[in-house]
Amino acid sequence: MSISAFIKRNPLLTYFSLAFAISWGGALLVIGGPGGIPGTPEQIEKLMLLVVMALMAGPSVAGLLLTGIVYGWTGLRELLSRLFRWRVGVRWYAVALLTAPLLAAVVIFALSLFSPEFLPAIVKADNKVLLLVLSIVVGLCGGFLEELGWTGFAIPRLRMHYSTLTTGLIVGVLWGAWHFLVNFWGSGASSGGVSIALFMPLYFLIGTGQLTAFRVLMVWIYDRTGSLLLAMLMHASLIASTIFTLAPVATGMTFLTWFLVLTVALWIVVAVVTISNGRQVSKQPSGWNETA
Repeated sequence: MSISAFIKRNPLLTYFSLAFAISWGGALLVIGGPGGIPGTPEQIEKLMLLVVMALMAGPSVAGLLLTGIVYGWTGLRELLSRLFRWRVGVRWYAVALLTAPLLAAVVIFALSLFSPEFLPAIVKADNKVLLLVLSIVVGLCGGFLEELGWTGFAIPRLRMHYSTLTTGLIVGVLWGAWHFLVNFWGSGASSGGVSIALFMPLYFLIGTGQLTAFRVLMVWIYDRTGSLLLAMLMHASLIASTIFTLAPVATGMTFLTWFLVLTVALWIVVAVVTISNGRQVSKQPSGWNETA
């Protein structure tokens, strides 16, 4: 069997394998190999931008490459049409752009009532405009590059066979695992006084739970709009709000507490959406095809 034939018979396996290989391989090259994990605060500050760029290359390159191999120019044109599908209704823009910031704001405000350690970065920042601009730029870059693969290629394929909920769970868990290497490397700066042996498993499990819940919501919105652009913007809002502007400037258990409460809040939203949609989120797909 030729490589092309194998890829066409196993497109999802190939996509996820390639996305991980490109992202982790590139990150390890920048870091200097496994010996550079976890990184020191100085190394993390110096190399973070390059590591993130290497990480983002995985989903985008794999998504575009697999779309071309499996679907050819027709598939690439169809991907482009979803990217520019912007007429989806104001309410969907509101849901996509405000879900993460509103939840993060509620959670961080509630936690800050108990301790000033939970005050968000935007409150403590000396240059609030710079932080806001940086969060938007990084969020848009991350959302655009990652969703070229996750929503551009993987999700339509999975929705041919699985429900919205199951598709979100599959991609969410893999999305969380995809972050593991860089999060482990960066844990040297975020673990605070907590040992890496305790901090990293908690960070990984909570983070994967958070991303999985958010991915279920992303798949639900994509089902109803078919807009790759909206998925990118929703992803960008998550990065901008929960990593930059509304996250506490904290480490160790304070950081994990914020992360955990936000994760629980997201799963509550997933439960509400599932119940209010009359199990549509969990039912098997009907009418989906390879260009959905």
